[in-house]
Formats: sequence, structure tokens, C-alpha cells
Amino acid sequence: MPLEEVVRSTIRGLLAPRRAIPISLVVVPLTIIQDAYSRDPLAVPLALLMCGSFLLVGPSLWRALFPMYRPTTGVPPLATSLVGNVLRVLVYAGVGATVVLGIGRALPDLVGADATFLTTKPSLAVCVALFWVGGWGLARDIDLEEHLRQERARGEALEREAEHAQLIALRSHLDPHFLFNTLNAIAEWCREDGVVAEKAIVQLSSMLRTMMTGISGKSWPLAKELELANALFAMHAIRDPSLFSVRLELPDPLPAIDVPPMLLLPLAENAMKHGPLARHKGEVVLRVTLSDGAVCIELSNPGVFKGPRDGGIGLAIVKRRLALTFPAGASFVIEAEGTDRTRAVVVVPALAPAPVPG
Repeated sequence: MPLEEVVRSTIRGLLAPRRAIPISLVVVPLTIIQDAYSRDPLAVPLALLMCGSFLLVGPSLWRALFPMYRPTTGVPPLATSLVGNVLRVLVYAGVGATVVLGIGRALPDLVGADATFLTTKPSLAVCVALFWVGGWGLARDIDLEEHLRQERARGEALEREAEHAQLIALRSHLDPHFLFNTLNAIAEWCREDGVVAEKAIVQLSSMLRTMMTGISGKSWPLAKELELANALFAMHAIRDPSLFSVRLELPDPLPAIDVPPMLLLPLAENAMKHGPLARHKGEVVLRVTLSDGAVCIELSNPGVFKGPRDGGIGLAIVKRRLALTFPAGASFVIEAEGTDRTRAVVVVPALAPAPVPG
């Protein structure tokens, strides 16, 4: 770290209340004693100059000579060798003694000032010792606080990066999960009805194009998410339109918010798999409402909810992605609705999601 930055950061550290207050409790009484036991009018300015020089030079010099952390190199630097440390200690001690004796003895002699409380030989010896010990103590305290702050910032950054990596992993898992299920269905349709299979492939192609757009970003508009879910319903309706109908209840205009891409896709798949595809005929309802600063997305399908199935991960993925994108204010619940239906409800803040690093 350049010397100028060391001095600036040291001054910032000294001005922090947790240090400035104790320092004041030492400097002020010391100045009062100097004034009370000295007759020379320069006594108080000398005391303030000695204290100010100590605070500025002592901790700054130690921090410059002994940085707490140095870049690792192939050859041990002088600072980490015994000889280097001894030389730096001697420099620190010499500068400290020079500053104290220069202000306490040379300066009064130069301006013709009388002896004062702090400029007697015993007091100067104590001041030199206080310079050495006090400068070292303040420097270590400031360095430790700075290091703690940097480590906290680093820890937070690593945590955000880890969450981002998890989010990417969730996306990469979700995409094949959907694709394999759909291709298996199309393979079955190919054996039974080529026209239906062809329509499904075209629909799937359109969906995949939309999904590739979503994967490349961290979020996209709610309108895109609803469009993708509706496309999934349309693809399943190709096989047998009489199995179910879809009712969209959307506000006009639609809330202009962003959500994680493909957040609703596992819910839409779940609604199809355990509803119409399990021969539960009826209406699939996709509803969006806005109230109290939150957007509620509700998906209802025929077929009663019997709890998460063993080995199922789709619902857990939804919860995790909500937690990563919206640290507070988002929720997800899936439950039975009456005796013959299932309802999944996602609530997100009517604000942009927290940015994910990357």
C-alpha cells in the first residue's frame, strides 16, 4: 500500500469514535497537566504538537514498515526475514526517538522556551516509550479492523458467488428435466399419432427458443414467464384437447416485474403430470393478482395434492430459486384445494429482484 494511502487510512482509523474518544481522554488531561505545571506560554502548543506528531507518525510508520499482509512470492521478502524485521524495528525506534526528542528538546532550545512538564528528561523518556508502544498498538488495532472489514466483504462476496453458482446449477438441472419429460411424451405420440407428434415438436421448438433466451439472463419479465407456462399447456393440449381447458385471469396491465426465468415451469409440469395427464379432467387456472406491494401467481389444476412425491425435486427448486432471488418477501406454497383440486401459490415483491453477481 502506498505511504499516502497508509497515512490516509490511519487518520480515518484514528477518527473513528472507538479510538477518537479514548485518545481525547488521554490528550486533554495531558495538555491540562502540561499547562498547570509549566510556566512557558509555549507549553500547551508543545504538548499538542507532541501528541499530534505521535498520532500521525507512530501508527502510520509502523503500518508502513510492517504491513499485516503481503503478496506471496517465490522468494521470501526482506520484510519477512529476521534481519529485515530487525532493521525495520530500528528504523521505527529511531524515528520515534527523533520525533519526541526533536519536539521536546531541540525545538524548545531553538525557540528559547523554558523547561516544561513534558520536556524534562524523565518525561521525554516516558514519551519515547509511549511513542513506541502506543504507535504499535494503534497500528495493530487499525490493521486488524481493516482486515476484519475486508474479510467480511470477501465473505459476503463469496457467499453471493456461491448462491449465483447454485442458481446456475439449478437452471442447468431444470432444463434437461423438462426436456427429457417432453421428448419422452413426443416419442410416445410418434408411435400413436404422427400429426400430433409433429405439432408437439413445432411447439417444443418454440418453447426451447424462449427457454434459451431465459437461460442467458438472470431474470426476465413476468409476461415471458406466463407465456412459457401457457405454451406448455398448449403443447399438452395437442394430444387431447378434451382433457382440460385453460383459463387465464391476468390483470390489465400485467405487473411490470422481473422473475427468475422458468420459475413457474416446474409448477406447470406438476399441474399437467398430476392433473390432466393423470386422467383428472377439468380446468387449469392461471391467475395473477396484485395487492399490498406483492404479486400473487396462482396455478390451480384438477387432481388433489397428496404431498411431495419421493425423489421429486421440482418444488424444492422453486423454493430455492425464490430464496436466492428474493432474500425476503417471497413465498411458495402448494396444497390441496377442496377435495379434487391442487393449488400452487407463488408470492413475490412487486419490485425488481435483488441482482445476482455474475
